[in-house]
Amino acid sequence: MCRPTALSLVLLSSLSAAAADQTVPGAGNAQAAATAAASPRVRRAMHFLGEQAEKIRGSQLREETLDVLSAGACVLHRRGVDDAAKNAILAQLLGQALLNPADAASVTGGVKAGVFPPVLDEGTACPKAPQPFSSAPGSAFGGHHSYPGGLPIHESFNERSDVSFADNYRRNYRATREDRTTDDDGQQDRFFIDEDIILAAPLWHDVEKSLVFQWNADGTEFTELNFGGTGTNDAWGAPGDSRTGGHHILSIAEAMVRGLSPAMVITQACAHSAPTSGNEFKVVNWLRAAAILAQIDPVATGYLEVDAKGHLRLPPLRQTGSVDLTSQLNLLAEYTIHNLSDADFTFTGPSVSIVQILLADLAPGYGYSPADVAHYNRAYRNVALSHLSAERLLILYTQGGLAAVKAELDGLRRAGLL
Repeated sequence: MCRPTALSLVLLSSLSAAAADQTVPGAGNAQAAATAAASPRVRRAMHFLGEQAEKIRGSQLREETLDVLSAGACVLHRRGVDDAAKNAILAQLLGQALLNPADAASVTGGVKAGVFPPVLDEGTACPKAPQPFSSAPGSAFGGHHSYPGGLPIHESFNERSDVSFADNYRRNYRATREDRTTDDDGQQDRFFIDEDIILAAPLWHDVEKSLVFQWNADGTEFTELNFGGTGTNDAWGAPGDSRTGGHHILSIAEAMVRGLSPAMVITQACAHSAPTSGNEFKVVNWLRAAAILAQIDPVATGYLEVDAKGHLRLPPLRQTGSVDLTSQLNLLAEYTIHNLSDADFTFTGPSVSIVQILLADLAPGYGYSPADVAHYNRAYRNVALSHLSAERLLILYTQGGLAAVKAELDGLRRAGLL
């Protein structure tokens, strides 16, 4: 099997340039949108996501989901948020220990640019993302699905996983014909997993990556700010770290502003951690931070509840009567199912890391040099990954070496894409 050269490892250090100004829309957004639009793989993913959204039975959830996936959707959590409002929101995040200013050191524009990425038509009744959902990447440059259109490809995988996991739960844990009985109320087995939430949660939890991961002129991406904690005593004052990618919190805020149900929004928030094994504080803090951005009271709107110790906790949904939150009686199956569905990064992250090396090794044969950062990223790396995906290329490489990867790139060359 052919192996990448040592030179390709060195050249990869040139793939990203100096940080761009993140207070203005990304200069490479239009190019990325064109690259994604030309990819059949990305178009198929977007079509699938739309089909799944149409299956949602609840009319509000269905219409809101279709809207946030559409080009030109309003970013409602930014509506009416002028500079004074931004400062007030930042003050609340800092005052409630949900933001560590030191974490913004690598963000050009600081904490304000990290929490409030630039939008189009700011100050109007309908601020818009500077790129469509369809062209956003799945994560930071060099991370999983980090190419134009990587977001819909990532979400398509997660969507299929969520539906499959829920089906597995139903097949394994609902009543069988032999043990199904009728209770005193005339009701049969009350086993319930909300299919609308299963369908919608994966479509929602990354929607604001179109804001956070904008494209720079050289084909790299904006730097993401992690917040939702300070990284020290985040577990109700005890040691713990609840910081997470800003896209996650912004996406939750958008769902809150649009009035989605507590069960749906909490499920969405669980993508980055199930609220089990001592991790409930993480989900609570993400909901707290999102509520500040959405400018709502999370307790009054039912997203959180106060326990006997005065701690904010996840509310016990679908239960009647008094519940003691000092023990965890607030866990829905949808929370953990959705968390499991967002686990493809265990393969997709390494896929990009490895395939970037392979692409650099093969680049000279197609007339590209990683040293020419903008041309390499925009015309070669991003195009190859958007059309082929790092996952496909890695699987092919493990079977046929560099020759198998080259055969895929040759196909793009014949099609006039490289």
